Amino acid sequence: MRGLASHLEGAKIDKAVIRNARLRWPIPEDMPLAGLTIHKLERRAKYLLLRCETGTLILHLGMSGSLRILPEDVPPGTHDHFDLVLNNGKLMRLRDPRRFGAVLWHQGDINAHPLLSRLGPEPLDRENFDAGYLYQASRNRNVAIKQFIMDSHVVVGVGNIYASEALFSAGIRPQLKSGRLSLARCERLVCAIRATLDAAIIAGGSTLKDFVNASGSPGYFQQQHWVYGRAGEPCRQCGTIIRQVRQGQRSSFYCEHCQR
Repeated sequence: MRGLASHLEGAKIDKAVIRNARLRWPIPEDMPLAGLTIHKLERRAKYLLLRCETGTLILHLGMSGSLRILPEDVPPGTHDHFDLVLNNGKLMRLRDPRRFGAVLWHQGDINAHPLLSRLGPEPLDRENFDAGYLYQASRNRNVAIKQFIMDSHVVVGVGNIYASEALFSAGIRPQLKSGRLSLARCERLVCAIRATLDAAIIAGGSTLKDFVNASGSPGYFQQQHWVYGRAGEPCRQCGTIIRQVRQGQRSSFYCEHCQR
């Protein structure tokens, strides 16, 4: 997001170019974007929010989408479905081979939008996401802790990779029932989630092999994984073989010795 913000904030929109409106939800054909200024770029969960004077452009990259800042005259490729053309000779291009992303327009309070209104707090928001919050939210919950922290109604932005890595850092097995967490272990987990996300931000991200940042470069956090994707390999901390299990149709990786 930081790479995009330096190009977008303060820029005026010349026009929007829609080549294929059939994404997860159809791209509105009548978005009143021409002439608006992008005052601020924000993130809420996996949604990017381009704040303009009369509304907010909502972007979601789906499973394999990417956003790139390019010169205006760069021809589009097969999967380049949407351009936001700026008046400075540049454009922001959405490439989305699987078409699970989204481009939507909302006027009014963005937090009231149906896609955002029921989301949990941001993990780096120290005021609203702390050990006390996680402890209270997990009481009497029988769901496994990994699935619990991946629930966007509990906390947003903790995907499968980051959940596995944070649980390893906190010394908590992914199968542990969330209601069994003590306040002290909630504190360790909150700190581990923040540290994991901070490390990923510095490294430039970590997702599928087709992840790219705003300049088209890959993310490198995957090179620092302690457990994720390392089934059958020795734990980098104790040497125990990393195990893999399935939870909610997703793979979880953990060390039997380091995580309890």
